[in-house]
Amino acid sequence: MQYSEIMVRYGELSTKGKNRQAFIGRLNGNVTRALHEFPKLTIRPKRDRMHIELNGEPSDQVMARLSQVFGIQNFSPSIAVEKDMTKVHEVALQLMNETAPKGISYKVNTRRSDHDFALDTNAMNLDLGDFLTDKRPDLVVKMHHPDMILRVEVRREAIYLSTKTIQGAGGLPVGTAGRAALMLSGGIDSPVAGYYALKRGVDIEMVHFFSPPYTSQQALNKAKQLTAKLTPYVGRIYFIEVPFTEIQEDVKAKVPEGYLMTVQRRMMLRLTEAIAKQRGDLAIFNGESVGQVASQTLESMAAINDVTTMPIIRPVATMDKNEIIAEAEKIDTYDLSIMPFEDCCTIFAPPSPKTKPKTDRARYYESKLDVAGLMTRALAGIKIQEIKSSDQFMNQDQDVIAELL
Repeated sequence: MQYSEIMVRYGELSTKGKNRQAFIGRLNGNVTRALHEFPKLTIRPKRDRMHIELNGEPSDQVMARLSQVFGIQNFSPSIAVEKDMTKVHEVALQLMNETAPKGISYKVNTRRSDHDFALDTNAMNLDLGDFLTDKRPDLVVKMHHPDMILRVEVRREAIYLSTKTIQGAGGLPVGTAGRAALMLSGGIDSPVAGYYALKRGVDIEMVHFFSPPYTSQQALNKAKQLTAKLTPYVGRIYFIEVPFTEIQEDVKAKVPEGYLMTVQRRMMLRLTEAIAKQRGDLAIFNGESVGQVASQTLESMAAINDVTTMPIIRPVATMDKNEIIAEAEKIDTYDLSIMPFEDCCTIFAPPSPKTKPKTDRARYYESKLDVAGLMTRALAGIKIQEIKSSDQFMNQDQDVIAELL
């Protein structure tokens, strides 16, 4: 059956009160960007629903993209029928014949926003239930937990029928919670942290530290490709490449081995804060998980956080590694994340880093560096690139990935 539109139901927007219209407007913009490759669509956001008229566009492909837009509770491919019960019966029977296997249970669920329509909710349920009982006696009416629900929405412009309800991505529309900088390492954890940030409505910018010749172009491309994996949820993400070679070399030359990681991370955090403030970002996100590595003990976090007063948010802080891996597999970043390219967090890594570094010692060793000069030169060399979901930065052929692994 040719569906005429997709009926979108909002998620947490229903709790937003006076801000509701702003949230719906943001969701409309995000949906429009996500579906930009389908030019025939007509998107009509209403107070309680969003109508996406297909106008001949392929419903399956549109719904696949729509399923990645945060702020949507669920959606249904629907058929719009004029307000003539004879035509409603005809389309309802055709829809059930095509989607309801013999012998399954069902119920009719009507919502009516047009209170001028002759049949109220109960009358519409009974009317269609009686009609289908006559035409499809093999089907079983079941009011609680049926196999299928025939949804009927009576609105001013038409009556909409659907038998499928597809769960959306949930969360809040990206951009409604402000913008933040995400420290993207290229490992498993930080892309998952980025996914969770987007889900809570935060528009993120990726900050990635790059140290040639110690890190390769392939490692940089990997980080960009991970960013591209997250862009379907938002439409585009800015990737900020920060040169870090001079800083790492200077730290290695002047800081004792046990504090190399602590001082490097302090410099990364300083630079991220400076970039965030330049760009109007409100917070810093990262992929730290408590106790996972030496730099992620509470003592290390305290010593590193010492350099900033900007809020630092760690979405995966209390998750164990298997939970994070499961999320990475779900959002299709895992295979990329485990590709064995060096990044800034692994080069010059000492064999025995301090797991309980002292803040005052970190400050002392850092005093041997020209912190202001190093930061000025690093910030002068940053490169910013807008990344979209269609962008490709490396060969993701599965055979190539398997060979690298």
